Amino acid sequence: MGMRIEVAHKLTLAEAKQRMEALGDYLQNKHGINVAWNGDKATANGRYLVVHIEGSMTVTDKFVDFDGKDPGFLWRGKAKTYLQGKLETYLNPATPVEKLPRR
Repeated sequence: MGMRIEVAHKLTLAEAKQRMEALGDYLQNKHGINVAWNGDKATANGRYLVVHIEGSMTVTDKFVDFDGKDPGFLWRGKAKTYLQGKLETYLNPATPVEKLPRR
């Protein structure tokens, strides 16, 4: 069973992807999670505290979809809350792209 998070947005595809690239930079710089892009899809692989994060993210003109490995019962809620919060923060049009943390 996987862990899936979908966050809708009203941005252009290009802006949504730019924001998700900023989030990828943040995850890589802050937590050492490797994020690799191939078009509008990214894969993430690494460890945050005791949780191994492994999954893929797809950016469309309507939503961002993260589909990842379930970290298990004890960590599922925290992992989902953390990732959903980050996606919503980075997709918020009220925050200019250049103001999004990358470290």
